[in-house]
Amino acid sequence: MFCDGTLATCVVVFARHSQLETLQKELRLQVQPFTKLTPIGMGETDINQIELLSPDLQRRKRQQQMALWLMPFGFVAGITFTYIADINTFSFVGPFGEHLIGGGLGLGSGLMGSFVAAASVSSDNDDSIRIVRNRLQEGSWLLLIETPTGIDIPWSLLQKSRPQALIRLSDT
Repeated sequence: MFCDGTLATCVVVFARHSQLETLQKELRLQVQPFTKLTPIGMGETDINQIELLSPDLQRRKRQQQMALWLMPFGFVAGITFTYIADINTFSFVGPFGEHLIGGGLGLGSGLMGSFVAAASVSSDNDDSIRIVRNRLQEGSWLLLIETPTGIDIPWSLLQKSRPQALIRLSDT
């Protein structure tokens, strides 16, 4: 859920912006291409815009994906229920309208269910995300590094840059 499984991901934490810039330049000179080098901090990318590090964005994406399944299912279930139950709650709109209203109510139930289901699921990396977000609030600078499958994160180069912390989020 946290990563699609094709990327190795880590966050490097620095006390000073100059350390972040130096490492970024060194990583860009590497022969191995990186999928993403995202600097995070004041004047850089906002952490709330990065889905990998934003629980709200992750929850919103899960809700939208769940709604794609639950809303049509709810619509069909609502129509089916009105046929099976033969309840005439909305008889003033006629038999066809009554079934459509039942479908609409089922559609709304599917939408509500997508919100509830998305909110009830937590990420495997919630603790790591919390640590990263706390470091940012303390005034640290972050560099999010994502490498494609088969390309290792250059751990020795990262450690040479003397970061405050290296936080591994996912492996390939």
